[in-house]
Amino acid sequence: MARILVVDDEQDIRELVTFKLARMGHDVTSESDGEAGLAAARRLSPELVLVDWMMPRLTGIEVCSALRQDPDFVTTPIILLTARAQEADLQRGFAAGATDYVVKPFSPRELAARVDAALLTAVDAART
Repeated sequence: MARILVVDDEQDIRELVTFKLARMGHDVTSESDGEAGLAAARRLSPELVLVDWMMPRLTGIEVCSALRQDPDFVTTPIILLTARAQEADLQRGFAAGATDYVVKPFSPRELAARVDAALLTAVDAART
């Protein structure tokens, strides 16, 4: 399956997401802050990144923007996980380069479906 990086400062969320994705057969690595997450992304070259918006050291928006400026991550799907659900927040997330946006609290099934869709879209884009 896919190499996935999960970056979230909330341990319970990080563990839930990691567990769910690992049960789906993915190779999952997790980090607890934006700076460590950005370093891990550059080291591991994941096929998908899930990143929380509000974190210490670097926000998810900053991580997303930094990844999009790196030629190695231009097409890597990035899903923002956040409690921020206002329309302006969604616009800001997508403007930073997010592929998708999942609002907390979320169901593990919804997350699984969005991960599958993002990975499928990335595979289809690579074929064209």
